[in-house]
Formats: sequence, C-alpha cells, structure tokens
Amino acid sequence: MRIKRYYFLAVLILFMIAALIARLVQIQLMETESFTKHHINLMRDSVAQRTQEIVIDDGRGQFLDRNNKPLTYSEKPVLILFPFLKNTVWDKHKIATILNISETSFDSALEDAKEPFVFGGKNPFILSEMQVKEINNLKVPGVFAVYKRSPSNNNIASQLIGIVGEQAETFLKRYPDKKGMQNVKIGITGLQKQFDEFLLPEGASKLVYHVDALGQPLFGVDVKYTGSGNPYYPVNVQTTIDRDLQEKIESLVNKYPIQKGGVILLDIEKNEILANVSRPLMDPKHPFANEASVNMMTAQQIPGSIFKTVIAAASIENETVNEQDLFHCSENMYGKPDKRKLGELNFEESFAESCNRAFGDLAKRLKDKNPNLIEEYAERLGLIGEISWNGDIFRVEDFYQLHVDKGQVFANSESKTDDNLVAQTGIGQQEVRVTPLGVANMMATIARGGQKEMIRAVSSLKYKDGTTLVDFPQKNLDGDTISSLTAMKLQKMLRQVITSTNGTGRWFQNLPYEVAGKSGTAETGIFKGNEQLHNKWFAGYFPFNQPKYALVVVNLGVPENDGGINPLFADIVNLLYKENIK
Repeated sequence: MRIKRYYFLAVLILFMIAALIARLVQIQLMETESFTKHHINLMRDSVAQRTQEIVIDDGRGQFLDRNNKPLTYSEKPVLILFPFLKNTVWDKHKIATILNISETSFDSALEDAKEPFVFGGKNPFILSEMQVKEINNLKVPGVFAVYKRSPSNNNIASQLIGIVGEQAETFLKRYPDKKGMQNVKIGITGLQKQFDEFLLPEGASKLVYHVDALGQPLFGVDVKYTGSGNPYYPVNVQTTIDRDLQEKIESLVNKYPIQKGGVILLDIEKNEILANVSRPLMDPKHPFANEASVNMMTAQQIPGSIFKTVIAAASIENETVNEQDLFHCSENMYGKPDKRKLGELNFEESFAESCNRAFGDLAKRLKDKNPNLIEEYAERLGLIGEISWNGDIFRVEDFYQLHVDKGQVFANSESKTDDNLVAQTGIGQQEVRVTPLGVANMMATIARGGQKEMIRAVSSLKYKDGTTLVDFPQKNLDGDTISSLTAMKLQKMLRQVITSTNGTGRWFQNLPYEVAGKSGTAETGIFKGNEQLHNKWFAGYFPFNQPKYALVVVNLGVPENDGGINPLFADIVNLLYKENIK
C-alpha cells in the first residue's frame, strides 16, 4: 500500500510540475501579448513595472482645420524633469538662469515627485524657442525641453469631432486582428469614430528610464526616447472647419440662452461644413451627461414651417398651384378661426407670411396627385436621406464621413393618404423629422439652382509629414433634382420672406448681406407645466445674388414666447460680413 501511495504522490507531483511548466509556456511563450480572455499584454505590463515614463505624444492621428490649424491638440514647449534629480547633483543653477527663476523652484517641484513630470504642473512653464535650444544643449541627464502634445480643452466643434476613450471590448470587436492593443484609445463618437481606423497610433512617443523596486535608476541616469519610426502614420484628418469662424460663432452662441440646439454653417460652393456648434455644451470630464455628446446638427428634429419649402417646390414643379389661387389665411387647416388673422393671401404671400391653411391645402393637393410626391421632393432638395459624403476608400467600402439621421416625412404608408395627417405634414408637423444639417443642405441646393451635393466635413487625409494620402472630392447626391426654374422660383420666394412687409423674416431686412430664408416654429408635443415647448428655426442663405453661405440656427424645446433665434442669426450674418471685408 505504501508503494502505491508513493507512486500516486510522485505522479501527482509530476502532473503539477507539468501544469506549472505548461502555464509558464503559456505566459512566457504562447500568450505574451494576449493573456486570458481579457487579452492582457504581459510583455508591455512587465516593462511598465520596471520603467517610469512620460508621454510626449500619444501617437493618435489628429484633426486639423481647413488652414492646417490644430483642432484637437495643443503643442507647447515645456520642461520635463525626472524624479531621480532630487537624489543627484545637477546643474540647476544654469537651468534656473536660462528660465530666469530661482533654483529653489526645482527643489519644491521635485520634493514629492515619483514620476517624470512637466515643470509647472497644470499651468506649465512655457519655454521660448531659444530656451528649448539652450536647455537641451546643456545635456543635463533627466532635464528635457520638449514640444509636448496635449488634448485641446477649448471644446472646438466638440460634438462634430467626437470623443475618444478606452473601450477594450469595442476595440476587439472593431479590430479583432489587433489583440494586445485593446487599451489604446479609440473613437467613440463623431469624426473620431468614423475615421478611427486611419487614426490608430502605431505607438506613443515617450521619455523612458528604468527603475528598481525602490524607484531608483537601474542603469544610471540614462533616459531613452521611444516612439514610432514611421514618418507617415498615423495620418491626420484635415477637416473643412474654419477654426477662427468656429470659435467666434461659439462665442456668439454663448451670449444666448440656447440650452439645446445650435448652428450649422455651410460653404455653398463646396458644400462643406465651415462651422458646427451644438448645445448642450460638452464637459470633457463628463461628455455623455445631458446628451452633450450628441451633435444636434445631425440629429433629426421637428422642423415646423421650414418644411413648407418642400411643399412649395413640389407644388411649383407639379403645377398644383397657380398665381390666381387665394387661401383663407385667417382660418386654420380645419376651417376654424386662427389666432393669426392674415386674410386672403396668394401662394407667394402665403409662403412669406407662413400661412398654415395654404400649405395644409397644398399638401392635400399633392397627396391627391401622388401620395409619394412630398417625400420625393424632400429627397430632391437634399433634405432627407443619405446626405453625408460617402464612397470607397482603399479597402473600406461605402465609407461615410458623418453619421447623420436620415430624417423622415411619413412614418408609414397609411399616413400618406389621410387628409388630416397630410395637412399636418404640409406644415412640418406630425411625423416629419429633419436634421439641421439637412435643412442647410436644402438651402444650399436651392441657392445653387437645384444641384444637390453630398456634404463634406473632411477634405483630405494627410500623412504625418503633411503630404496628402487621399482627397475627398465634391460629389453630387444620387437621384432626381428640382429643375432650375423651380429653384429660381424658390429663391424669389425665400427672399420675399425677408423683403415682404409682413414676411416672417422681415427682421433681417437691414443686414449688410441680402438674406433669403425661411422661419419655423414647431410644436413638440412636450409640455413643461401647462406650456408646450417649441423648436424655433431660421434657415437661409446669403448674399442673395452671389450665394456663399447657408446658415441654420435652431433652439430646441423652448416656450412659445421665449428662445427666439433671430438676433443670433443676425449676429452671425454680421460677423461673416466683417470677416469678408477685412
């Protein structure tokens, strides 16, 4: 019996040794970069245990404005100090002299330091170009003057550009062939998400030194620089945003109580976004709070009378209205007295003064001719559907620059044939949903004479050295368009909204640019107390005779008598005029 026990014990010990060896093989040879279901990079983590480092640049591709100004980062010349300096003798006198500060400033900064740090902390000491050269020429171990990149904190077009963060599970779903890199930051929203594959870093740029268990230098005071040696990747994204305009429009929006809504500005000739302001304002520390991560300019909303532009286009082109038609605009769509006593108005007057009765009736005429006409003309104007630039890039098929809600006119086919629902649709209520970006695109389409184009937010991808990897050319949207004659008629009517004595846009008659546009006030069906909340819009383009800009301003979910957006629209027009006469 004793021999059997010894035999069993020996086998058990051998089995345990074999299991340990197998585990060691797994850890040290087989799964060094993707250990367990959590895909832990053992090699990287083991190095991290015996090194101290400071990141100079995380290596992720960045976003630039149309003039190559940075949107997502700032690069500042700063002084990096390593903690081993407090235990060594170094020439702090010369460094202090160059910086014109006292030597004791270094002593207090280093006193509690356990890792390399930027001198000055949250308010770093910014060096001059000459100071950078002088400090580095001294070659003091542990003292480095570098240009350090940091994420920008100025919230420039933050919802359009989007958010980055560590999401290991999402990373592995998106990039199953990149196991071991799941702690790398990825794009979660906006352009950061859409262009994520092009922006992934090949490695961060760091200053590194090795330490023992007590944090003391392991190989002397030799600090090494590590970083990607690839001169081309990752690429940078050159957007169509004008940083200066964006910042100035952000400042104007901040003057007004817009809690939810924003501004979208398009370059009509190129059909690209010049400025995108979305509210609520995003807090970088809590970006998802209060829907602040959502770009309200690409999210669908109830448009109200803005949608009458679609009814006007369809009615003109399908000859369901003529100049002799008169509409009883002192009545609502159901023949009851309306609170706005506009009297009898013809087609153009009804558009300028935003008569609901007229456009409810016109929508029903279109329904009688063809129930699909209203939806069809919303697409012809570039208001709904896939309006973002899309196409094939390298191995990425059907790539979209922007995620934009498609919008809708009817929720189902039954709604297209119901007189009451169609009448409500005609004034931009009921089931109509459009994005502010789509509204701006509609205005740009009309201003160009009916030519509808894809909207660009990005003009090109640039290699790290500044050369171009790929351009995103202007492209027309597929599908039918309105005729040039219809576009001319709409241009005239949009201008009359401003010039007519009772036009809903008469507020803009004295602006330095001649504006053409349309107002909108939409009932949301949402109440705060006993008061219904409304979406307030103004959309237009200017200068009227030589269209350059399409502008939409919207304030969402405000009381009927509050939250007007006319002053903000006017301020932006004035700003653009001043910018163009500089």
